[in-house]
Amino acid sequence: MSAFARWCHRRRLVVVLLWVALFAGLSVGVASLGSSFSSTTTASHTESSRATALLRLKSPGEAGESGTIVWHTGSGKVTDAAVKQRMTTALTGIAHSSGVAGVVSPYTAQGAAEVSKDGTTAYATVRFTGTKPADSVTGHVKSIAAGARADGLDVQFGGAAFAVTPAASPIGDVLGIGIAAVILLLMFRSAWAAALPIVTAVAGVGTGLISVMLLSHVTSIADTAISLGSLIGLGVGIDYALFIVNRHRKNLMAGMGVGESVAKSLNTSGRAVLFAGLTVIIALLGMFTLGMPLLNGMALGAAVTVALTVLAAVTLLPALLGFLGLRVLSRKQRRRLAEQGAEHAAPRVGFWGIWAGKVRARPKSMALVSIVVLAAVAAPTLSMRLGSADDGNLPTSSTNRQAYDLLAHGFGPGFNGPLVLAAEVSGTQDQQALTALVGELRTTPGVASVTAVPMTAGETVGVLTVVPTTSPQSQQTVDLIDHLRKDVIPPAEQGTGLHVYVGGVTASNADFASVLLGKIPVFLAIIVALGFVLLTVAFRSLLVPALGAVMNVLTIGVAFGVVTTVFQYGFGVSLLGAGAAGPIEAFVPILVVGIMFGLSMDYQVFLVSRMREEWAHSGDNHRAVRIGQQETGQVIAVAACIMFSVFTPFALGGSRVIAEFGLGLAVAVLFDAFVARMVLVPALMHLFGNANWWLPRWLDRALPNLSVEGPVDEDPDRAALVAVPGQETAGVRS
Repeated sequence: MSAFARWCHRRRLVVVLLWVALFAGLSVGVASLGSSFSSTTTASHTESSRATALLRLKSPGEAGESGTIVWHTGSGKVTDAAVKQRMTTALTGIAHSSGVAGVVSPYTAQGAAEVSKDGTTAYATVRFTGTKPADSVTGHVKSIAAGARADGLDVQFGGAAFAVTPAASPIGDVLGIGIAAVILLLMFRSAWAAALPIVTAVAGVGTGLISVMLLSHVTSIADTAISLGSLIGLGVGIDYALFIVNRHRKNLMAGMGVGESVAKSLNTSGRAVLFAGLTVIIALLGMFTLGMPLLNGMALGAAVTVALTVLAAVTLLPALLGFLGLRVLSRKQRRRLAEQGAEHAAPRVGFWGIWAGKVRARPKSMALVSIVVLAAVAAPTLSMRLGSADDGNLPTSSTNRQAYDLLAHGFGPGFNGPLVLAAEVSGTQDQQALTALVGELRTTPGVASVTAVPMTAGETVGVLTVVPTTSPQSQQTVDLIDHLRKDVIPPAEQGTGLHVYVGGVTASNADFASVLLGKIPVFLAIIVALGFVLLTVAFRSLLVPALGAVMNVLTIGVAFGVVTTVFQYGFGVSLLGAGAAGPIEAFVPILVVGIMFGLSMDYQVFLVSRMREEWAHSGDNHRAVRIGQQETGQVIAVAACIMFSVFTPFALGGSRVIAEFGLGLAVAVLFDAFVARMVLVPALMHLFGNANWWLPRWLDRALPNLSVEGPVDEDPDRAALVAVPGQETAGVRS
């Protein structure tokens, strides 16, 4: 690391130009190719996926993406001649548009059921030729339908094909960066020093996001990967650069030259940044073990962004430090350095020294209170319900929300999420059994209506549309799906060759949530085991990694608890502009597990590495824990506040999915830093004593040697520290 840092420092202009060239090259690529984001919540090897396969076999158009055009008249009925003429003209034009497989109109004999009982609302189903129609295709359809609007005639658009993902607003990024800049300025008292972490993070995140856009042409990546990558990249990018800049400033105040300081900063804090960044990347890529294409794309996008922020921290940052020289110090520090020379052993305790002393004095009570607080916040996790929030949770200004409300009012709440049953039929007996099933479904509690598509001679696939009485995101709808699969359909299939599968978007979402719910414990176990192994190698201890694993689980529980309280129970969700109470998006917990593991590992590494360093020097556990907490407290607190300031604006962006990520991670980071790392971990380590650092000799010999923060004698912070009254001496033993 030292040699690499010296090269970046000496060739700083080359390094900066290389970053500029990288950004420019990637930008040209995106300008030429654009992006090709795609996403699906269909889990393979589920009943809904088999239903989709049957629909595709029956008719490619049936399996293609569909959208709904909804119109409502404030006076009269939708069957009035004037309304009928306007809408028929529009629907005919849509049916002949490129990319449209067909249109089912309510103004035909087959579409009579598509008019509400009061006659004021009607809808038409537009089926597209592909599973993901181009924006130009859906835009053209919208423009034709919108042309039919008139006084008293409202036209809106719903369904998956017309769904509009809220654009990633730069306001969240700008606001988060602005708050982070203020925090850094208060900490460093130097505008140059405050700007460095932000410039480095923005460079890493910018190149990362452009890279993700290009990768979307190679593999399936959801469009939410951009917001997710920006959220994570800015947070970790600023924090990583902060740790290095903070160490560099201390080196300069200790009398080192700029080049020497850059080299030693990278060889100490730079090592920790690499280790922390790799843990985040490994945790994210660990999602590939779940075998979910949607998660794979999100994980890859976030991992690429984190990797480039780490690269910026260990290459671009050393170059920028070389350009700035002593200007990373405040004017007061530069003046003092010029007048008095290097600072040596400036004895002080400060707030974090006093706080470390309080934790040392009352470890049992501190640990107990911390555990109670963390457990209380995490408790709602036990009732967390996974699913997919429907369009009823979109902002009221959204056309999809207005279409949803019109359909719910005219046809019932379940109309927005019909179940599509695909049946394999091999003969007359099977067709008779299917007809009997239709009658049974109509009498099933929770079913509002059943429509069977007429079958022609020789057809082997039958299609039924079942409309529930409850909304798509309702637990009652999920229960109905299970009831149909377990209790209603099997008796109809018995003794025949009939096989019926419950599918459709609502069933696909339910299956996706069910599959992910079963994978969360396995993934959590993998993550905890991975963290234990990494920390064991880094700190040559068994108890410290065990503590880290427990802290990871607790802080992940905090994230889940907060998300459940706000988005599932609805406490404050309207203030975030994220709809109303509903299920938690199924893939959010998995991503939160991977992300929080990496973030909490960061703080554990920076905190415990300083403790272990002091333990190796003094052999006094209480002293090692107290000094480690005292010397890292400020930078961890600032890093957590920066992370919070970056995450929080995403919770206010109006996108429910991103809001769940932003709020959960923002609150969890604060609890992780201020409760888990600054109270619970030190308190427990005081209670455990020298056992913290015990490792069987055979295991010590078997493990590879990994120095997270470099050689002990390279640390400029090895200065005498004033003892907290009533505690052991804080002087460093020579």
